[in-house]
Amino acid sequence: MPFVHDILHYNSLSIVGLEKNTGKTVCLNYILNRLNDMGVHVGVTSIGVDGEQVDAVFATAKPEITLFRGTHFITSEKHYLVRQAVSKLVAVDSQRTSLGPLVTAEVLIQGKVLLSGAATTAVLKRQIQSFDKLGVDLSIVDGALSRLSLASPTVTEAMILATGAAVSANVKQLIAKTKFLHSLILLDEVDSDLRERLVTIPSGLWAIDDEGQPHDLGIASVFLIDKAEKDILRFGKTLFASGAVSDRLLRILAAKDKDITLIARDFTKFFLTPEAYVEFTRRGGRLMVLQRSRLIAVTLNPTSPQGFLLDSKSTCDALSDALQTPVYDVKKI
Repeated sequence: MPFVHDILHYNSLSIVGLEKNTGKTVCLNYILNRLNDMGVHVGVTSIGVDGEQVDAVFATAKPEITLFRGTHFITSEKHYLVRQAVSKLVAVDSQRTSLGPLVTAEVLIQGKVLLSGAATTAVLKRQIQSFDKLGVDLSIVDGALSRLSLASPTVTEAMILATGAAVSANVKQLIAKTKFLHSLILLDEVDSDLRERLVTIPSGLWAIDDEGQPHDLGIASVFLIDKAEKDILRFGKTLFASGAVSDRLLRILAAKDKDITLIARDFTKFFLTPEAYVEFTRRGGRLMVLQRSRLIAVTLNPTSPQGFLLDSKSTCDALSDALQTPVYDVKKI
């Protein structure tokens, strides 16, 4: 059972897609089947809506989510009422969503469900904590669309990345796009002492001196960096951005000097194009994170929503060579 045993080293897992229709639900069903065979007590929820029968954009058939006896799940009231599994109600959240309050239930007889969960990572973290109190061994968060925020190590301990023909029907482009995100996921972490100094900083752009001490540059948002009145590199060439990091910030830094190190909280804070990243690194720039996400596996969906089909084996092999990590088509395992 490739990569499933690795999941058991963690208490929480996110399944995220590089794009929509990259096989997240197929991957989730594969994992749920294997964990059920192993007797693992699982809790499942989603960010957004997942498990629908028909794709809302392409009007194509989609795999549904099957939950087994003993599985706990969280979904909206609207989707709980149309479940095909027999379950008992465990809790109803006081916080409402557009689809009604979030409902926690336990499956008594296996069946299919629609998952529609939290809209924010803060609620997701609270849901994972609630699963822990119910004795769940592993909490799984299924991603909707290409939301990467749930893969933050502050939300889930580990992640699976789903990619496929929906990203590009051209294998070279598929590899390039997947490899770029993969490289961000695997960025080096800062040392533990520096992490402790930076993790509590709520906002803004900060400089790190040679002794590892942070200095507030008085820039509340990285989007205001070009209005800074003083030299932002006066304490050295290492900076910490507490919030999002964009192409614009990298290009401003690359224009200021060479060999700048920019630290972000984790890979989900980078909203970059490969072109800006390459420009930054060519000038000796380096990106780092306070905490790296633990990537368990990369999976491939060789079929695009338009019906184009890539060769599964050769594409998995090409991706594996490019990423230097195994890539799986779970339908072929």
